[in-house]
Amino acid sequence: MTIYHGSQRKIEKPEFGVGKAGNDFGLGFYCTESEDLAKEWSVLPTHDGFANAYEFEVSGLNVLNLNTPEFTVLNWMAILVSHRQFKIKVPIARAAYQYLKSRFAVNVEAYDVVIGYRADDSYFDFAEAFLNNTITVEQLSSALRLGKLGEQVVLKSREAFARLRFSGFSVADHLEYYPRRQARIETAEKQYLDIQSDGDFKGLYMNVMLSEGIGNDDERIPRNAAS
Repeated sequence: MTIYHGSQRKIEKPEFGVGKAGNDFGLGFYCTESEDLAKEWSVLPTHDGFANAYEFEVSGLNVLNLNTPEFTVLNWMAILVSHRQFKIKVPIARAAYQYLKSRFAVNVEAYDVVIGYRADDSYFDFAEAFLNNTITVEQLSSALRLGKLGEQVVLKSREAFARLRFSGFSVADHLEYYPRRQARIETAEKQYLDIQSDGDFKGLYMNVMLSEGIGNDDERIPRNAAS
């Protein structure tokens, strides 16, 4: 597969073990199959970016794809709360934080590659709202599909890094790609407000999940972020 990494610099040889452990899926090299998304993610308001391209031989690697029916949207949530800092706005969110990690956790360190949605500012807001009991799990799943904010491919192991071959780069003009990124986010946020205004009084809020001890096999939980 061909994957792209958006950055403020050219990266011909990505280094294993370099980066931030507080990213969505922990330490790793974050890429996407979309060159346009890589360009959007690379630019700053006043600076161009680079979409670094790589050929990646994925066959034979241990791949965790969170957008397959084997997993639910709450597996994605559990991984997210394990790596990123959330604002705990109500007491129930503290219990929810531990509940997600104990019932829905997936050990991403056991995989060479992780595929799943990217929790940029909008997606992170959606996840935080669910944790704080203001939207249902059904609304969360719907929100993740808004604005087509993107799926990421994250290389986690030395073996995955060894399969990567740099094939060039393209420059992302900030005058084109920063407005495109902002428009994508604004579209998602507007649609999210529509979801919130609809109300979902019969859906699965976090307090219901906690009181009923609901697990990953409950039919009411969307099977994955893409469904």
